[in-house]
Amino acid sequence: MTGVPERTGYDVLVLGGGVAGCVLAARLSEDPDRSVCLVEAGRDYGPRRRDWPAKVLNARALPRDEVWERHAPAHRVRARILGGSSCVNGCWNTWGSAADHEEWARAGGERWTAAAMDRYRRRAAGGIGLRPVPDHEHSAWSRAALAGAAELGYQRVDMAAPGGPGSGTPLLNAVDGLRWNAAFGYLDETVRKRPNLTIVSGATADRLDLVAGRVDGVRILVDGAPVTLAADSYLVACGTFGSPALLLRSGIGPAGQLRDIGVGVRLDLPGVGANLSDQPGVFVPLAPTGQLNAALAAKEAAAELYVSRMLVRAASELCPQDSWDLHILPVAGPPLYGSLPPGQYEAGISAFLMKPHSRGSVRLRSADPEAPPTIDPGFLTDPAGHDLAVLRSGLRIVGRLAASAALRPLVAPLQGSPADSLTDQQLRAGLGTYWHPVGTCAMGPADDPTAVVDGEGRVRGVANLRVADASVLPTVPAANTQFPVLAVAEMLADAVIG
Repeated sequence: MTGVPERTGYDVLVLGGGVAGCVLAARLSEDPDRSVCLVEAGRDYGPRRRDWPAKVLNARALPRDEVWERHAPAHRVRARILGGSSCVNGCWNTWGSAADHEEWARAGGERWTAAAMDRYRRRAAGGIGLRPVPDHEHSAWSRAALAGAAELGYQRVDMAAPGGPGSGTPLLNAVDGLRWNAAFGYLDETVRKRPNLTIVSGATADRLDLVAGRVDGVRILVDGAPVTLAADSYLVACGTFGSPALLLRSGIGPAGQLRDIGVGVRLDLPGVGANLSDQPGVFVPLAPTGQLNAALAAKEAAAELYVSRMLVRAASELCPQDSWDLHILPVAGPPLYGSLPPGQYEAGISAFLMKPHSRGSVRLRSADPEAPPTIDPGFLTDPAGHDLAVLRSGLRIVGRLAASAALRPLVAPLQGSPADSLTDQQLRAGLGTYWHPVGTCAMGPADDPTAVVDGEGRVRGVANLRVADASVLPTVPAANTQFPVLAVAEMLADAVIG
């Protein structure tokens, strides 16, 4: 059921209907004796695909209508719609390395090991309906890029499973150009008919009311009107930017920052909003040849043109053995920004830094829930220069791939210095983002003063409050984050159930 709730005595309130929130609401409401309310700030277009906007359904584009801030820089993009980022991202799903799980297990315990998480990886793949790239969706560009990667010595690997460096294709939450988002995967018509599940859309979570170390209720705004909901337990799944913002508005966070914006301190947790980690990258443009433009035009005419269907997991000289710290991403198709004349396309290769040492932050401008937070990604700020060194290593791989025999007939380098020889200032000026932020409510062991939650998402110092989304990951995985976050939500749902 949907709408403004008439009852407030739920067993569980899930705040945030993004990727993690959809999983949590579906899994927790499987028990008919557990009442669950899911609160989402954005629109809920319902279980029928025909009722959803065409832009949101289009898996070939990155829609930007259902977001908190229109025309914001890429690193600030936040989806505001039931289904969250799965409604606005590239529908790519890859898995991280064994080293990622070792980092997480040190912070959260045995349930975060690769072996323990494997069943949740498989469950997540089935839950959102992941599928391999069909052969007909490969363009001349992606086929040539796979061949070029093989020339460089990269063996084919399964991108949706643990392994090592190599090349391959992601799993997709899309079918024939139709985006299959988390709301479709987890909140279908059957799930929505559960009498113990309430979905409240168009409702912004304002703040949590704390009494004697427990959450006593949550204030939400529905069409600008305040409503208070109450439950036995509360799960925050508002995303890497939204979850710390909600805690901060509730007086949970660094005491000094809270006082600066006039929020009363209820719990001094210095890690809230800190430790922001995202994956920056540099795009190296190339000049498509007539052969490539013609091949892409034919693919577009057949409605089968995707800008990329492959990637390379690569290791820099600073990467631990058997792992990777770079994604090398060749793309060719319509430009993401702007336009080109018919029959002409953009081509290039990006190097993305997958395991950054740099850290940024999320802070509040004010206690207004509609005011955008201050988001500092902190790209390339680590004092030792590790991230710049790894990025340069990736750009050298980009140069080698662009010069491979397989790609030479399709593209030519643009005039100018090689990308890996650019100055630090030039690299910083040309940075983009893979848009995979994590870490702002990071989990950690009991003796870590910066930890916000434990390995089951429980907020330190609050008895009935958990965070269960990408913000709890202390480090970003060497992967696109949607698939790991789905698995994390599956695992944390089991932790709640006990």
